[in-house]
Amino acid sequence: MAERLLDNINNPGDLKKLSVDELPILAQEIREMIINNVAFSGGHLASSLGAVELIIGIHYCLNAPEDIIIWDVGHQAYAHKILTGRKDRFDTLRKIGGLSGFPNKYESEYDVFTTGHGSTSISTALGMAAARDLEQKNYKVVAVIGDASLGGGMALEALNHAGHLHKDMLVILNDNEMSISKSVGALSKYLNRIITAPAYNKIRKDVENLLSRVPRFGFRVIRSARRLEEGLKNLLVPGMLFEELGLRYFGPIDGNNIAAVIGTIKNIINMNEPVLLHVVTKKGKGYSFAEKGPEKFHGISSFNVNTGEKTAAADIEKQDVESEESFTKAFGSKIIEMAERDKKIVAITAAMPEGTGLDKFANLFPDRFFDVGMAEQHAVGFAAGLARAGFKPVVAIYSTFLQRSYDQILHDVCLQNLNVILMLDRSGLVGEDGPTHHGAFDISYIGHLPNIVSMAPKDEDELKNMFEWAVSYDKGPVAIRYPRGSSYAFHTGSGNSAPINLGKGELLKQGKDVTIAGVGYMSNIALEAASFLMNEGIDCEVINARFIKPVDIDLIIESVLKTEKLFTIEEGVIGGGFGSGVLELIIDKVEKHIIIKNIALPDRFIEHGDRQVLLDKYGLSSKKIAEAIKKEWQR
Repeated sequence: MAERLLDNINNPGDLKKLSVDELPILAQEIREMIINNVAFSGGHLASSLGAVELIIGIHYCLNAPEDIIIWDVGHQAYAHKILTGRKDRFDTLRKIGGLSGFPNKYESEYDVFTTGHGSTSISTALGMAAARDLEQKNYKVVAVIGDASLGGGMALEALNHAGHLHKDMLVILNDNEMSISKSVGALSKYLNRIITAPAYNKIRKDVENLLSRVPRFGFRVIRSARRLEEGLKNLLVPGMLFEELGLRYFGPIDGNNIAAVIGTIKNIINMNEPVLLHVVTKKGKGYSFAEKGPEKFHGISSFNVNTGEKTAAADIEKQDVESEESFTKAFGSKIIEMAERDKKIVAITAAMPEGTGLDKFANLFPDRFFDVGMAEQHAVGFAAGLARAGFKPVVAIYSTFLQRSYDQILHDVCLQNLNVILMLDRSGLVGEDGPTHHGAFDISYIGHLPNIVSMAPKDEDELKNMFEWAVSYDKGPVAIRYPRGSSYAFHTGSGNSAPINLGKGELLKQGKDVTIAGVGYMSNIALEAASFLMNEGIDCEVINARFIKPVDIDLIIESVLKTEKLFTIEEGVIGGGFGSGVLELIIDKVEKHIIIKNIALPDRFIEHGDRQVLLDKYGLSSKKIAEAIKKEWQR
């Protein structure tokens, strides 16, 4: 087998041993490695394929890790991992104990920040640029951000501050949605070749310095010259917003043309001012199936490279994680049913219509559907305005991303006591995407806010019932949390569940020895743990809490007075969680000596890996719960 160029690339310094003409060959080798490994492990394929040439160009021009590169979200950074000494471990991608699917500061010195949320990179890059100048150091700082992330409020705030501070930094806008028309593209390419040239920028500064010394008229001439340049750029290049914010704008250039990327970065990297380079890349580039269907290959499980279809293993995994009736699909169908009857229902999401199950709603009710883009804070504030005007807004956002809206939930929704419904998809552990995506904190960050009702269904039927109840509830906001996928293994929903009443739980199984109070999906796990323990002669009473806030403390106390042993189970962090709330309520109401144990995720960030493996590792599988109860029983 012939030696590949990639075989001799162990760090970014090795790149510089190659000529620019050899780099497209290297790009193809990297692309093949990404496709073959993601086909096996799953991952974010389309965005990573589109950014290969851009990443090669960045590393070819910079001296990482001395120079700083910060990735926004980071799902496009697979080529970065391969080029920075991790190609031999790339087959462990997203596996427990293996490489993270996102940049991870604990994994490599080349990953300056652990990232996984959007719109963050410019802020952190600007902070590092300011720190560099305070310490009088000389390294370069580059932020790479996608077009979707740029729409987030944090990114725009950072751009505004960057223009104000005027720090030496480069922002690379990786735009994989728009295309350059041939006519404008040729002219903009020519114009950018002129205005990025070092000679042009040196003359520009020299002339400005000279004119500034001319009494009375100098600054007027400078302003007129700048207006002329800006007017020409505005005619040909869509960059005036950035110029007005104080950043020099260059582009758009073809981000899949390595020579163009390298030539442009080399011209602008030493301008010693804030610069934004606009590059256009093609999602899924080099893999025809991903090019034709980039959304399908944005985040994908294992697939057949030759056909682009999911493999049998992936189909089994999909059945395990997403049965025909998943929580997400149950919500999607129920909101359509409710919206057909109630024209006041409107749906809001933040760049996740398919992921949250709202895509069919969007097609059926386009005037009542709002995708606000990657702007979760705005989504909640926007919902508050709709609620104040008499509508019934339903905000569907993944738990981990709703964290970004904490102040809006507090100030705009709870303080106003508005009828906003928050649907928290992907609550709990989400698996291979890891700590930036686990929804481990929503019980805690929502539970202590006044006025809000917090709920969790055990299965899809209960989710539908809870949503219908939430729409009818007119006394304030409601949050409903549910995990990715389905309650497939221990499905208890038969349509015969007790009606939903505010603050009332559900007794799933009577018992005399131990009380288990589960939250949402964990109630099913509790039932299976109870069946294991019955074989050991331990008779458990199982309560489906339903309401995290307000807790049905009377139901729990009634059971505990009988069993004298209480175990709470939740797929969230232990601090400030459901169990903590139960302890606070029960401590003054039960005089008997009872044993109470809270089983939850530990006070730490949970790594990436298969969800079932992680649940077992952290004591939340049915067998581990049964073992914990048995151990306490035998004491």
